Amino acid sequence: MTNAVNLSALGSNGGTAIATWTTATRPASPITGQMGYNTTTGQIEIYNATYSTWANAGTSGNTYATDVLIVAGGGGGGRGTGSGGSGAGGLLYGSMTLTGGTAYSVTIGAGGTGGASTNTIGSKGTDSVFNSATALAGGVGAINGYTGLTGGSGGGAAGATVNGSNRPNTAATQGTSGGLTGVGFTGGTTTGSTYYAGSGGGGAGAVGVNQNGSSSSPGGAGGAGYTWLNGSTYAGGGGGGNENVTGTSSGGTGGGGNGGDGSNVPTSGTANTGGGGGGTGLASQTAVNGGSGIVIIRYSGSQKGSGGTVTTSGGYTYHTFTSSSTYTA
Repeated sequence: MTNAVNLSALGSNGGTAIATWTTATRPASPITGQMGYNTTTGQIEIYNATYSTWANAGTSGNTYATDVLIVAGGGGGGRGTGSGGSGAGGLLYGSMTLTGGTAYSVTIGAGGTGGASTNTIGSKGTDSVFNSATALAGGVGAINGYTGLTGGSGGGAAGATVNGSNRPNTAATQGTSGGLTGVGFTGGTTTGSTYYAGSGGGGAGAVGVNQNGSSSSPGGAGGAGYTWLNGSTYAGGGGGGNENVTGTSSGGTGGGGNGGDGSNVPTSGTANTGGGGGGTGLASQTAVNGGSGIVIIRYSGSQKGSGGTVTTSGGYTYHTFTSSSTYTA
């Protein structure tokens, strides 16, 4: 004999009511298959122990289109006289189809650290990843006698040398990944000068500015970043350092740090922009860090997924991740 329950008998109108909660008041210790109506999202959701997360009921296997931005961590600044600005983190953007009920891992790349001691280059940032798409870490600017490190965007600008020598820029390597478009530009070049005028690190929207060894101008400015669909700009390159000139070289729009000079210290790339760190003007100055990365997922209409900081604007729902986590579609 099969046991059955007549649900029509449980409500006077022929229906039945289930538990309700908000995203903040979900059961603290849910079990597999536990179900309720989430008044925050307006969805019936079921607990999925496999992913340790709540999934909207009836969406598993369904797909929907999203716009995705992935920015890696920018490179850390070098610690040396006239250090080149560092490259912005690699940037990926484009459309991605996600499957409802599926949990996707989000990895946010850290910014690289500045040079630890005199005449040392900084470290590259780390990659950011979402759904198999990887944005490559930003490179590191060179200092006199030391080659920079190629990175995902900007590659790291070249530091100046003395006695008329020329140090070229380093290449950007960010390409497509996971079906998304990669954006990356090289750092600016530097011709020799006794003023150690470091060039600017490449950003995600433009190359770094060249510096031709002039004693009357700061190091090259960082390359501009890329402006995404939300109107914000990301992945600006770091400005180059200069020993003698008073007047910092600007970091690229999109979080790039300013280069230092004989009077002013450099600045770090802005957190969660992938901006490159500025180069030092003097070896005695403390090197600065690159900015950490970010991942943003947006789709048309009301909230479908969960994870990150959720906002709405212009008919779109945005999920913004500033630290590694999980997005459940």
